[in-house]
Amino acid sequence: MYLERSHPVFNDHSVYQLFRIYCLLAETKSDTTDSYLVIIHSDEVAQIAAHLVMSLGLQWDATDFSTLSEAIGVFRFSTFLAVLESKYSGGNTSDTMALTEAIDDIYQIYIENVLKKGYLMKKGFLLPTLRYFWFVLRPGELTYYKDPQQKEPSGVIRLNINCWADTLTNNGKPDRRFVLSTPEHKCIELVAEDYKGRLQWLAALQTAIQHPNEIDYQRKLAEQRRSLRQATKQEKDKIKLELKHERQARIAAEIQARKLETLSKEESAKVQQLEDIKQKLEMLLQEEKQALRDEEIVRNLQARVLREEWEKREQLERLQQEQQELLEMEKMKTMEFERMQRKNKQQLKDAEQRLDQLEAEKKHLDAELRAARENVKHAEEAQLLLEAQIVTRPLRGGERIRRTQSFIPTTKERPLSTETIDSRSMTLQKNT
Repeated sequence: MYLERSHPVFNDHSVYQLFRIYCLLAETKSDTTDSYLVIIHSDEVAQIAAHLVMSLGLQWDATDFSTLSEAIGVFRFSTFLAVLESKYSGGNTSDTMALTEAIDDIYQIYIENVLKKGYLMKKGFLLPTLRYFWFVLRPGELTYYKDPQQKEPSGVIRLNINCWADTLTNNGKPDRRFVLSTPEHKCIELVAEDYKGRLQWLAALQTAIQHPNEIDYQRKLAEQRRSLRQATKQEKDKIKLELKHERQARIAAEIQARKLETLSKEESAKVQQLEDIKQKLEMLLQEEKQALRDEEIVRNLQARVLREEWEKREQLERLQQEQQELLEMEKMKTMEFERMQRKNKQQLKDAEQRLDQLEAEKKHLDAELRAARENVKHAEEAQLLLEAQIVTRPLRGGERIRRTQSFIPTTKERPLSTETIDSRSMTLQKNT
């Protein structure tokens, strides 16, 4: 079922090896249909993918894988295989040899429990010469071959807790050599390719010595990682539960605090109300005391006012008596005034009659004045007309001048002017 794919990258043997690795590292999980799913944790997938990527000489990006893992969620074998083929196979499907070797290395690590492999130089037991061998280290044994393709080993070194490995020094300086001591072969001198390789081999030998005869070493490591994840998950769940309880307790405490705060505010409001009532009562008491003092003052004022009223009443009685006397005198004066008023009315009536006579005379004089003005106006118009006729008549020499002068009246004979008549009329009116 898993070998039938649309775009295969790994060969069938590599898929089988990956399936073996998947079965080793996978775990079961129940679903909603009361059945079990065989899935692999994202941490195990990350470890295998990182080993594959670095075996192909590429750069491993843990952040990108975390994003991809969050998007996928659950890794079944089909998903696990698709992710390795599509994203972490290097994108080069033609180089199947490199992919096969990389998956074979992962298979040896997880299924065959290979802790370390590589070339080392080994000093012979009979002849002290160094020869290159291909070493493969597993828990409890160190096997060496002439080359990686050799099927049968050239030798097997058994490892147990009585073995030990340590470095060798060259005149006090660190060297690439290290020694492996076993009860069977005593001291075996080995030489790594560099200092880093020597340290890696020493660490791997210590692991192989501490776990002798453990053919399920990787399975136990997987179980330990699974147990650690379960413990971490339980710890997280416990922390979440504690946080939930703490949150509920905090919410309850906040509700209680809000209730207490509300009660405190209500108590404060009541205390404030009582303080206000107390202040109001004190103010009312002060006002009552002031009112009593004011009432006493008012009573004293009323007594004084009563005394003053009695005094004023006596004065009023005296004044009334005096006023009665004055009224009698006033009546006498009124009668005298009425008599004088009747006399003045009679005089006023006589004056009005005299005024009517003067008005009549004034009207008569006004009529005469208007007639005189009309006569003066007619005389002036006749004079102007006559002068015009005299000026325009053709005369000879001095006769014209004499006749013209003879018609001009002299100052003594000139009639009264309009202004003179008006002034005399005004004088007459004033006199009237």
